[in-house]
Amino acid sequence: MNLNKLIASFAIIGSLMTFGCNKDSIINQSEVSVSEDLQEEASLFEGKRKCAAHEYNEDLMAKDATFRENQRQIEEFTARFIAENRGLQSRAVITIPVVVHVVYKTAAENISDAMIQSQIDVLNADFRKLNSDVSNVPTAFAGLAADYEINFCLAKRTPTGLATNGIERKATTNKKPFSTNDGVKSTKTGGLNAWDASKYLNIWVCNLSGGVLGYAQFPGGTAAAATDGVVILYSAFGYNSPAAPYNLGRTATHEVGHWLNLRHIWGDASCGNDQVADTPTQQTANYGCPIYPHKTCSNAGDMTMNYMDYTDDACMYMFSAGQKARSQAIFATGGARVSLLTSNGCTPP
Repeated sequence: MNLNKLIASFAIIGSLMTFGCNKDSIINQSEVSVSEDLQEEASLFEGKRKCAAHEYNEDLMAKDATFRENQRQIEEFTARFIAENRGLQSRAVITIPVVVHVVYKTAAENISDAMIQSQIDVLNADFRKLNSDVSNVPTAFAGLAADYEINFCLAKRTPTGLATNGIERKATTNKKPFSTNDGVKSTKTGGLNAWDASKYLNIWVCNLSGGVLGYAQFPGGTAAAATDGVVILYSAFGYNSPAAPYNLGRTATHEVGHWLNLRHIWGDASCGNDQVADTPTQQTANYGCPIYPHKTCSNAGDMTMNYMDYTDDACMYMFSAGQKARSQAIFATGGARVSLLTSNGCTPP
């Protein structure tokens, strides 16, 4: 347990913190094929992984005092929850209803139902520790790799009680790709409106500008419910997508981690604090596929294989027990996402 990080996390609550922004083995390559159309129209993602969650939430806190105050209260609640060791208690597995909003301009951006289902399969494998590549976790961290005890389902009923497959689509007339300004989250700006964020995880899939693979909104109560959820670049969504080396669906795993109140593992600062005691302090983001141990900040080795780092999809394959405890707090009584426990979104009408 990293005592220095734990102590620092309590100290940071007094002021606003800086916040940050794939199942590989149990899905066979043959299960989801990428059409020739998609391969031809979607250029392979070039460059390093880029998540805009940190910058997005910093901007949101600067603009929205209620969201900023909610963030402070959530951090206090989370610190108390962890200090009381309630994150170590067993609990029933949670199933979270998901609605996927596909906003497209080209055929390549209008990803298939099968690709969307493959992404749900990835999330279920990664969050339940059912991904076979978890066996690659170094011995030093093997005891920390956690089953999050969270499942995901494509919604079977809409907020108004109608039957659905959990997917809605819209051909946008926007001439340019979407950015991190939440344009994709509103019909007024060419996107699709969120479903009730207290009952569903909203995921928007679209073309994103600026080399961004995705971004997510941290829990913040009702202050920003209309924009609550995650946004993923269409070519990095699903298993065996075109955006190699970010093609195993783990951009969504990373962004949903943010939605579950996780920060980047380096704390978005040099040797920063991600508010998790069992993740080693590390200097900055790692890219590619580092060989363990990659030592920084006087640690014994960065946890480069953690989903909240920036490594390639094939080289990230674990959440830690401390991260799980942090996320459990938002589902506890009084937690920021506790209302999801009573959602009937996964139950057909």
